[in-house]
Amino acid sequence: MAIDKSLYEAPMGLDALSSEPALEISIEDPESVTIGIDGALIELMKEEPRAEDFDANLAEYMSEGDLQSLASELIGNYEQDLSSRKDWLDTYVKGLKILGIKYEERTEPWPGACGVFHPLLMESAVKFQSETIIETFPAAGPVKTKIVGKETPEKKDAAIRVSDDMNYQLTEVMKEYRPEHERMLLTLALAGNAFKKVYFDPSLDRQAAIYIPPEDIIVPYGAPNLETAERVTHRMRKTKNELIKLQYAGFYRDIDLGEPIRTMDEVEKQKAEDQGFSATMDNRFQLLEMHVNLDLAGYPDVDKDNNETSIALPYVVTIEKGSGMVLAIRRNYREDDKLKEKRQHFVHYGYIPGFGFYYFGLIHLIGGHSKAATSLLRQLIDAGTLSNLPGGLKSRGLRIKGDDTPIAPGEWRDVDVPSGAVRDNILPLPYKEPSQTLAMLLEKLVEEGRRFAAVSDLKVSDMSSQAPVGTTLAILERVLKVMTAVQARIYYTMKQEFKLLALIIRDNTPDEYSYEPEVGKRSAKKADYDDVDVIPVSDPNAATMSQKILQYQAVLQLSQTAPQIYDLPSLHRQMIEVLGVKNADKIIPLPDDAKPRDPITENMDLMTGKPTKVFMYQDHEAHMQVHMALMQDPKIAAVIGQSPQAQQLQAAIQAHIMEHMAFQYRREIEKQLGAALPPLPQGDNEDYDLPPEFEAQLSQLTAVAAARVLQKGQAEAQQQQAQQQQQDPLVQMQQMDLQIKQLLAQTKAQQAQMDGQIRMAEQQRKAQKDMVDAAAKLDELELRKAESSGRQQLEAARLGVDIQKDKAALSAKQQIEGVRLGLDIGKAKDDVDMRRRGTEK
Repeated sequence: MAIDKSLYEAPMGLDALSSEPALEISIEDPESVTIGIDGALIELMKEEPRAEDFDANLAEYMSEGDLQSLASELIGNYEQDLSSRKDWLDTYVKGLKILGIKYEERTEPWPGACGVFHPLLMESAVKFQSETIIETFPAAGPVKTKIVGKETPEKKDAAIRVSDDMNYQLTEVMKEYRPEHERMLLTLALAGNAFKKVYFDPSLDRQAAIYIPPEDIIVPYGAPNLETAERVTHRMRKTKNELIKLQYAGFYRDIDLGEPIRTMDEVEKQKAEDQGFSATMDNRFQLLEMHVNLDLAGYPDVDKDNNETSIALPYVVTIEKGSGMVLAIRRNYREDDKLKEKRQHFVHYGYIPGFGFYYFGLIHLIGGHSKAATSLLRQLIDAGTLSNLPGGLKSRGLRIKGDDTPIAPGEWRDVDVPSGAVRDNILPLPYKEPSQTLAMLLEKLVEEGRRFAAVSDLKVSDMSSQAPVGTTLAILERVLKVMTAVQARIYYTMKQEFKLLALIIRDNTPDEYSYEPEVGKRSAKKADYDDVDVIPVSDPNAATMSQKILQYQAVLQLSQTAPQIYDLPSLHRQMIEVLGVKNADKIIPLPDDAKPRDPITENMDLMTGKPTKVFMYQDHEAHMQVHMALMQDPKIAAVIGQSPQAQQLQAAIQAHIMEHMAFQYRREIEKQLGAALPPLPQGDNEDYDLPPEFEAQLSQLTAVAAARVLQKGQAEAQQQQAQQQQQDPLVQMQQMDLQIKQLLAQTKAQQAQMDGQIRMAEQQRKAQKDMVDAAAKLDELELRKAESSGRQQLEAARLGVDIQKDKAALSAKQQIEGVRLGLDIGKAKDDVDMRRRGTEK
């Protein structure tokens, strides 16, 4: 540390001092140095974390007075919440005493009397735990995924990666998860309530989901659930070393808490005694982590105008119970949440719903049955003991050697009889054999308790081997109805737990997987969790594997009546998965597992019986041509015809071609519309809901487009039919006959035309003749009038007239001969064609 010279001017009279060089002082350990002026100490403050940090521990910046006042108020509320559930806690403690985990040493009615407990309660709980852990946590992992929104190949790959990652985290990374889950199930069956806390553990640098006993979660009276409870208190136990670690990490305030105060409630004492521990051995600190709504001083809620609203906001306050010191206060809502809703860290597992917050367990349901059965069992055992080793009265003077030990089989002892016979000196008390009535009553009581707890075994004699599967399933449903409802509640809560874990994994883990995923890239981790939803792998509709198998058998029986409407490969695939057989996808491959392939590979798969799948973007016309060529190939058709599965193979090929045809038809409709149709439903997302107005408009547009596609198809069909007919010999002969008929018709038309021309020529000739006659008459008149003309002129005129007559007659004759010649040629052609046709026939 250095002290620089002052920035201000020196006062008057100190000019000489101001000219000297500045004095610098270096301090190696500032915290060990104090600076004082006239006895007053000046503290050198070290830099603290800013209170503006959203995730900061607000208790570091509040005064001790405010913290003590807050702790006193919250501890008082905690004590009230604790006293409100006293009756439930007493019932739970009494139930723990009759579990029979620890043998009871009895001194009444005599020392060594039977202290056994009937195992009805523990038997029911162990059966429930064993059945449920197999159902909810199989060997492959407890998580499966569900795609959110439209299903695409990318989302399907992401779903596989998320499922693999979650199961890897729960089975390999979180090694404590399965043991914690099993402990939770046992407590759930007995107490009816069990809790889990899901959070990010900074000491482990990963997510954690720990089991919390029901006695360590305290809520106010009247709270319906954890989500809406005004206050939720988690009572924790921490060793001194664990607490120091958290203080050193900055999670708790670094304050001295002294030594822990050993306090234990009745449940802790009873559990410790059942496990053989002393109730005074717990030397851990008791912490109260309270999730409450507070209007914290100095951190008020404000509106958009920065005005205080006095609204209590969610906080997490941690208090050490023994000293009453506040260790931490943190905000319990997201920084980007405008509504400032409370973040959930707990999930509540319930057995049978009760009248309030707490559920009923086997202790509440059959605790009385177990206590009564224990009493009857002890009476029967004590009666058998007294009957086998009876006691009685003997005279004072009777002495037996070694009378303090029982007589062994085959042993004879000496007896000193004061007087009379031995029988006169001994009077055995009349102890009876164990009562058959008590034995029957015990059996009836235990049977009713098991039936009420829904853990009774189904008698094989109740079912016939010839009974239909539906009848057997109905009997099984009647027996397991209660347990199925409990499994559905566990499924719902596990779904909430997995969602909380998925959020923590997404927000607090690296951007890529720590291993090479089966599909996709390692760097797609956070994006994967946004596209899928995680759900338990268990089935909420079936409590046991036998129930699931019977359900599938019933469906298989129904499928035999109408196999064409069932997806049998999927049905068998699901049943194999239920049976727990590994590599079910390789045993029964499904079309959904198929990848896009070329048409030749598809033909090979179809011939070998492997599933194939059509994809939207493929060239469907090319695929159909290749598949049709396969069906029309005579060699391949002969080989397929000899196969015992010929019908199935042919049906598969035809179905595949029809699937291509359907996609091609859709593509043609889209071409006519000029727009894409709504996407088809895929996978588990079978919903295809369209708004009514949109569906009506789409129907009208597709009707017009379908008509156009129909016209186009009809034209192509006619053209193809014409091309095929041209190659048929019979059709060719028919076409030749048609051509001959057309030629005859043409000839007749030509003959009619020629006849018309002849008639016109004759008319012309007649008209010319009339004209010549008229001219001749005119000439004769002129000749008569011109008698005075010379003889030579008259003769020349007559000669010209004769020439004209001869020319006209010759022209008409030539025209008539030409028409007749054309007719003769046409008739000759007809005769030739008739002879040729006869020859061909």
